[in-house]
Amino acid sequence: MTVDGIIELIKKFIDVLLVWLVLYFILKNLRKNVKMVMLFKGILFILALKIVSDLLQLSTIGYLLDYVIMWGPLALIIIFQPEIRTVLESLGRSQLLGRHKVLTVDEREKVVYEIMQAVEYLKKARIGALIVIERDNSLSEYIEKSKKIYADISSELLISIFFPNNPLHDGGVIIQGDKITSAGAVFPTSDNLKISKRLGTRHRAALGISEEYDCISLIVSEETGRLSMAINGELHYNLTIDDFKIMLLDELRPKKTMLMEDDEEETSEGDNNEVH
Repeated sequence: MTVDGIIELIKKFIDVLLVWLVLYFILKNLRKNVKMVMLFKGILFILALKIVSDLLQLSTIGYLLDYVIMWGPLALIIIFQPEIRTVLESLGRSQLLGRHKVLTVDEREKVVYEIMQAVEYLKKARIGALIVIERDNSLSEYIEKSKKIYADISSELLISIFFPNNPLHDGGVIIQGDKITSAGAVFPTSDNLKISKRLGTRHRAALGISEEYDCISLIVSEETGRLSMAINGELHYNLTIDDFKIMLLDELRPKKTMLMEDDEEETSEGDNNEVH
């Protein structure tokens, strides 16, 4: 093979690799956005209907679908502009712009301890709270619009922020690493029709921000004192204190550490099988 042939082969490989990377990031962010998932399902349905109409030679529905497919992309860009913008923005919120600090084991345990101390008090006192922990995607858009704090995380500070009559108690707290970055943050509410109508704005805001960002949303219900957690567009409702703590610890673990621990578990299981 000549040098020109090798260069051409490398170009094709890079071309295919870039296409797969774009598709991967789009699908990864699509999975977290309920509206975009519904849009994607609608497109698949129309394409499937078009294939069926062509196979069965259904001229009328085929004629209508031709117009839908021809003008559909333009209509989708106009109608779903906010959702498309969200997906494109999330592509730019990679790890380089995300969590500013990877916590050590001791720091992670301290963060969980302080949060749990505050959550247990708020639960017993029936004080509503919304705490959002940043992970790989930057929450700077909401930090800029909220009250800046930049303080070391502590249960006393969290409790005082959400205490009734505090001007910031209705909004959410944003945590970056082991710092309370801001308070009084306002998040988008979820349009998910599957969640109970009994849940209020706080739960819908927690779910809404988790649908668009890779973050952990912690909720204490003001009416019932129940604990909930929203992750990746999924709401885990009415958790016990122990389940709440375990989930929080697991979600705060760095992804690389989780993968290494999984590999170690598989290796140890393999060794045990060999011994038996």
